[in-house]
Amino acid sequence: MKKIIPLCLLAIVMMTHTRAIAQRKSPVLNHIAVYVYDLEKTTAFYRDILQIDTIPEPFHDGRHSWFKIGEHSQLHLIRGAAGVSTHDKNGHLCFSVPSMSAFIDRLHANKVPFESWQGVADTPTKRVDGVQQVYFKDPEGNWIEINDDKY
Repeated sequence: MKKIIPLCLLAIVMMTHTRAIAQRKSPVLNHIAVYVYDLEKTTAFYRDILQIDTIPEPFHDGRHSWFKIGEHSQLHLIRGAAGVSTHDKNGHLCFSVPSMSAFIDRLHANKVPFESWQGVADTPTKRVDGVQQVYFKDPEGNWIEINDDKY
């Protein structure tokens, strides 16, 4: 009998702790929407250069392309922008790849210019933590960072 009471008490404490953690859950990224002028060209870029998998989109209206960018996260491209515009590098999307050299080879093969954070062409940046990164623009002028962060 003495062993049952402590186990029951432990179960109650564990359930209370689990509920408290669930209630403190922070928001998670669901999707990022990017408004584009040329949906076909931009879709091909993200699919073929970045090699992000497309996923079915529910609208079937020719205005959307959806990509899976995480376990429960998506990138939505939406046609309708008035034109291509200039963007600041500080506002960028970032993706990690397992091999920076293989990704740079893909950029070279597809004639996609890239640069370091400082703007030096064809040169990766090496952060103080050892992560390498390159920056380039998609067909809409949006900046993209690719790095080899291992998490």
